[in-house]
Amino acid sequence: MTAVEIEYCVPCGFLERAEQIQHAVLSSLGERIDRAALVTGDHGILEVRVDGTVVYEKERDEFDVDAIVRAVRDETFA
Repeated sequence: MTAVEIEYCVPCGFLERAEQIQHAVLSSLGERIDRAALVTGDHGILEVRVDGTVVYEKERDEFDVDAIVRAVRDETFA
């Protein structure tokens, strides 16, 4: 099964965004993944990893929850 990690910057206040991603991933893929964990970080990070592979990075990608869920789905079933 699959592990999703959502690392977010605590000082930047990205918890709400991380929770949005987590909720969407669990709502869409909850029965197909082992976990969707929130991981605290700093230095402006907001990153989503599927089994260690980065599928979303704030510096590179636009914040779109639906696109992030699709990226998680694509990586999970690749």
